[in-house]
Amino acid sequence: MNNIPLYYPFSSESTCYPGYPYYRGESQEATYKSLEEALTLIEQAVSGEREDELFYDYLISVAPTQQEKDIISSIRDDERRHNKMFRMIYEAFTGRAIQTPTEVQFEKPQSFIEGVEKALMGELKAVEKYRNIRAGLPNQYYRDMIFEILTDELKHASKYNFIMNLDLRRKVKDLTS
Repeated sequence: MNNIPLYYPFSSESTCYPGYPYYRGESQEATYKSLEEALTLIEQAVSGEREDELFYDYLISVAPTQQEKDIISSIRDDERRHNKMFRMIYEAFTGRAIQTPTEVQFEKPQSFIEGVEKALMGELKAVEKYRNIRAGLPNQYYRDMIFEILTDELKHASKYNFIMNLDLRRKVKDLTS
């Protein structure tokens, strides 16, 4: 990234909030995280892609109902699309493709619901990572792409909570029958 001077306007005529950094005379906006940090986090996000796919396929195979299989399949498909978006962003800034390992081992959870819990926590952890990626990207176009991914991750967390609720309802029904 080129060395663009950072300014902190304090004028009441400024379109930015006082003390908010911006680049004078440039179309790129200031960010409070670095592009380099964002790119490193994108590499990390993509590096576990094969393991994630194996994990989702396993959850789909052991899901107790077609409804749960369909929900997890839709999440898996979103994650595939996210990985394509991350790869595109990375290549746009570096000119290089992200290399991912081909031989990956995956640890099966002890139960379907344990896998759902792991997936739920993974979605929430991803939100935190992706916020940092978004904060390091220098223009709105790519930040909007990350915003789409972020909102999908929150949607996925809600879907996993729904699946956990279905499991709880089944257990309560079994106890009362």
